[in-house]
Amino acid sequence: MTDSFLPRWTLKTEGTIMPDERLPTGQMVVVGLQHVVAMFGATVLAPILMGFDPNVSILFSGLATLIFFFVVGGQVPSYLGSSFAFIGPVLVATGAAVGSPNPNLPVALGGIIAAGALYFLIGLVVQMAGHRWIERLMPPVVTGAIVAAIGLVLAPVAINSASGITPDNANGSDFARWIALATALSVGIVAVYAPGMARRLPVLLGGALGYLIYYIFANLMGYGTPIDFSKIGQAAWFGLPSFQSPVFDMKAVSLIAPVAIILVAENLGHIKAIGAMTGRNLDPYLGRAFMGDGLATMLSGAAGGTGMTTYAENMGVMAVTRIYSTLVFVIAAAFALLLGLSPKFGAFIGTIPGPVLGGLSIVVFGLIAATAGRIWVENKVDFSNPRNLITVAVALILGAGNFKLNIAGFTLDGIGTATFGAIILYHVLNMVTARAAEPRHV
Repeated sequence: MTDSFLPRWTLKTEGTIMPDERLPTGQMVVVGLQHVVAMFGATVLAPILMGFDPNVSILFSGLATLIFFFVVGGQVPSYLGSSFAFIGPVLVATGAAVGSPNPNLPVALGGIIAAGALYFLIGLVVQMAGHRWIERLMPPVVTGAIVAAIGLVLAPVAINSASGITPDNANGSDFARWIALATALSVGIVAVYAPGMARRLPVLLGGALGYLIYYIFANLMGYGTPIDFSKIGQAAWFGLPSFQSPVFDMKAVSLIAPVAIILVAENLGHIKAIGAMTGRNLDPYLGRAFMGDGLATMLSGAAGGTGMTTYAENMGVMAVTRIYSTLVFVIAAAFALLLGLSPKFGAFIGTIPGPVLGGLSIVVFGLIAATAGRIWVENKVDFSNPRNLITVAVALILGAGNFKLNIAGFTLDGIGTATFGAIILYHVLNMVTARAAEPRHV
């Protein structure tokens, strides 16, 4: 750590790169690009599912990451992207169909801003009153369960993409599945066997290999739908995306604002996971992290973007590469800004075949779920205790099955039910355990 507001990154050329360290400039740029690749699929997919403009969300993911960086003083390595926790409530509040243009987008934006404001206020309370109460509310066994559930909730998204399943093709194709497996295998081979710096770029290089394999078998050999490069030539180099203004509707606000609670649990789990990976206590930054995420969500919602959250996908990349430098995320944010302001660059990224993104998603989403194990191990969670075991078991199945629940017009999807289920179940069982442990007086 450092006494100055922002870290002064120390140059390091090998081994684990800590938040206040950095690699040589060229390597840092490449690693930053890899984080853009890691976040791209989910950051684009979430707005598409809700009927938002993906370019706006990409642009604001870069701005959100920079806001977060400055609010936490550059001490917490994180990338912010579109949150999947908003999908269910937004679709219910707006009456939109999945994957179709949202007819009530301004109403959704008002709700997203309200969620960001509530999130910011929670962060302010944590910053002023300390973080212990939030840790008592969500101890490591709960945060680990939530992180694992998030990875499992996203699993069907990865599998559908990897299988080539679309609205027009409910069964997918074997070709898509083989490409996805080849891409996932490429990521693993790069991570384990690549020489030197290349080993730190498994998502980027594995994705590039998957892209090349797809091009050979689809464009050259005709086994699949060829990659269409025509949109790249038609797109402009620079241009603003389509911004939208919010409208505040109390019904939509009441449906969407409670998502802030899920974001708190999600962010807490991420901070704990990053702390476990780096061996550093990042708990003092929890309040600032919540406030930064809340501000980013409000800014994004004010112009037509999705709600933002710290991205577990990029945590997965950090876990593989062991590069935790916060400077990497400044570079990644700069790439995202260019992507959001460049229709041509967006068109190029848009040529990445779904099965390739699916293969990358299998690895990255799987790493999210696996990070939970590290949280539990580092915090010595006792799974011989039925309270811990049942809490985790229920949360994992609620997440894996994407269990949905309607409460007074508010729809919780798998992330929400796993989050609230883990919190409530843990404390109910803890209350019973505490009473059983009390001495009995005759």
